[in-house]
Amino acid sequence: MMSTNGKRGVWNVAKREVQRFGSHPLYIFCMLGAPIISVIFFLTLMWNGLPTDLPIAVVDLDNSSTSRNLIRQLDAFEQTEVAMVTMSFTEARQEIQKGTVYGIFYIPKDFSAEATSGKQPTLSFYTNSSYLIAGSLLFRDMKTISVLAGASVGLQQGTAKGYTNEQIMAQLQPIALDTHVLGNPWLNYSVYLNNTLLPGILQLMIFLVTVFSIGSEIKYETSRQWLQAGNHSLTNSLLGKLIPQTIVFTTVGFMYCALMYGLNAFPLNSGWLPMLSAMFLLVISSQAVGVFMIGTLPTLRLGLSFASLFGMISFSIVGFSYPVLDMHPTLQALANLFPLRHYFLIYIDQALNGRELFFSWTQYASLAAFLILPLLIGKNLKGALMHFKYIP
Repeated sequence: MMSTNGKRGVWNVAKREVQRFGSHPLYIFCMLGAPIISVIFFLTLMWNGLPTDLPIAVVDLDNSSTSRNLIRQLDAFEQTEVAMVTMSFTEARQEIQKGTVYGIFYIPKDFSAEATSGKQPTLSFYTNSSYLIAGSLLFRDMKTISVLAGASVGLQQGTAKGYTNEQIMAQLQPIALDTHVLGNPWLNYSVYLNNTLLPGILQLMIFLVTVFSIGSEIKYETSRQWLQAGNHSLTNSLLGKLIPQTIVFTTVGFMYCALMYGLNAFPLNSGWLPMLSAMFLLVISSQAVGVFMIGTLPTLRLGLSFASLFGMISFSIVGFSYPVLDMHPTLQALANLFPLRHYFLIYIDQALNGRELFFSWTQYASLAAFLILPLLIGKNLKGALMHFKYIP
């Protein structure tokens, strides 16, 4: 139990920290401005889940009723819009180089006649994969329409030879496919990205604010006043400084959850408690990592550099864009050093898969384990606060 003097020290530092919020614009920007701007930007940017009406150019050298029907079917796809139809491949190539279209669908001359006579004409399509999402979506649509075109021709030929529809389909598709997309069956990019991207931005802001709030005490030589307000106890001083930040960041994190799982109805198969608990643990574990950063490198400049680098690497190593299991074994081990990695695994198990809470206990414990980090550098940090001479 904390003594009365200890509680008074924490309270004094907490009041002092709240007063500091108004004296440094960085606090307001990192704690409220950047997270709110991020959630508004990303949720509205991907409001529809998937990009729609991505423009492509069609080069139709056949100009037959079959090719025109093929173009109409391609334009009917939700993600694809036939922005131009031309007989010049050069013109279409120039448009894709300008960036006005993201792909080219090429229908060769005499396509209809060769298809019905069994000469196997070639449909070609080109996508600009410099735009990863646009290129992959258009590739899928153009490949699908090409397969459907082949099936349509095969159906016409089989019908002309007197085969039944069952006989024709057995030849066109000898193995029937039954596919099930798990977790995100809508292929919604907002669900895929924002559940990790937004907590990742919050984690980065926590790193920066934690390092700045302690590092600025060293830089501006107010660290002894800070310790004095905490009755010369580093524990009381850290608790008093971090608790107001914890309250703000936790509120922002819960706002993220409300917007994602409430307003946008993202999958939440295990209920609110597992994800709210994970968000709170992400906040306090990120603060613990921030204290470790400034305790290891007790200068504001180096501490902020450490926080920025570590926070940015989190987006790549947690596994939401590239699977961790396919990384080098060294990187697989290093991924566990990032709080966001464990939050991501909890999100997969609880929000998407709806597993029993028992199966995620190791990830919750891993987030809680980060709270040990400040204890490892306590002596070094207190020495820096008492005796370190800041060199600009």
